[in-house]
Amino acid sequence: MRVVLLIVLGALLLAPPAAANPRSVELRKAGFIHAYNLDHDKALAAFKAAIEADPADPGAYRAMAALAWLNLLYRRGSVSVDDYLGSMTQPNVKLRTPPPELAAQFHTNVDQALKLAEARLRARPDDADAHYDVGAAVGQIAGYTATVDGKVFGGFTAARRAFDEHERVLALNPSRRDAGLIIGTYRYIVANLNIVMRWMAYVAGFGGGRDRAVEALEACGNYPSDVQTEAKLALVLIYNRERRYDDALRILTGLRDSYRQNRLLWLEIGATQLRAGRVTEALATLEAGLTMFESDTRPKAYGEGALWYVKRGSARVAAGQTSQARTDLEQSLALESRDWVRGRAHTELGKLLDLAGKRADAKAAYTKGAGLCRLDNDPLGLAEADRWLQSAYTGTKPAPRRQ
Repeated sequence: MRVVLLIVLGALLLAPPAAANPRSVELRKAGFIHAYNLDHDKALAAFKAAIEADPADPGAYRAMAALAWLNLLYRRGSVSVDDYLGSMTQPNVKLRTPPPELAAQFHTNVDQALKLAEARLRARPDDADAHYDVGAAVGQIAGYTATVDGKVFGGFTAARRAFDEHERVLALNPSRRDAGLIIGTYRYIVANLNIVMRWMAYVAGFGGGRDRAVEALEACGNYPSDVQTEAKLALVLIYNRERRYDDALRILTGLRDSYRQNRLLWLEIGATQLRAGRVTEALATLEAGLTMFESDTRPKAYGEGALWYVKRGSARVAAGQTSQARTDLEQSLALESRDWVRGRAHTELGKLLDLAGKRADAKAAYTKGAGLCRLDNDPLGLAEADRWLQSAYTGTKPAPRRQ
């Protein structure tokens, strides 16, 4: 759910005041709540009103840019933790060209935000807020370059500057824990590079260290700010990567309580429970979430229906509910979706064929699943398909619940 939110604009000859208009801050906060509840139109209206209330507030422009970014990912179906659990540094992934109007909304706003922030920084070189706004803007540019343009290393210069600016924020004002979002995210990415690339990142000025990364993100997640929820979502991804499922579920449950209309949080909770081997809990969560999905009249993410059905189908395979699982998986394949979702559906169908004693057909399904996952840069789905190609699936038992 790569849910998101960052910076941008309104050109002035003089640097704007350090503090935004209280009305702009209030409207921006309301807009974030709408965005995280998947009410994108209401969020857009709130962010536009925030800009009108204070045209000099970079935060309002960042919010507008972030909403455009979120909508682009939503339209592409990049809305789940699964999209980011594999390689974090796959270079130059081929992605569909974004709709021109959304791309323009992002670039116009982020460019203006940076212009405002840099004007403030020139006037007050030792102002922590000014350094924060500059770092947040260029960090947004780096993130967009990686996730929308597909150029993972294309935003390297912007990423380096964002990291440096937010380290400067903490040097000037250690209480600005919201700077930990960019610092923690980049530290974690560097910590997961291979040794050669990690050395190059250190030489270029990036810091690493998993523990320091998580510490920075946890501090940000506990600090009230525009990016507090974003920090929590980053932690959900990291905790899933580190198999700290209890921690991921703790955060997800809190987010679900805060954003009751965001059906995707039910999807993420169910998926995390399934990774943890809590099959019965996952089934209950996914069934409740699917009911929300089917009754929700608001726009859905690209391929979202297929994702819901493949998740519940996977839980049903693990629970031994073979006929219901087949129905879900076939329903998933009947809907439009990302290739990696289709690949995982074929892998789960292969498991059902193995259980039915049809090994040749199962291997054909795994082979098809592997090909689709490889095509859509899903290394975890590919590894799962390859695993069962080598050894027939015989069923699973739920893992014991950890205290």
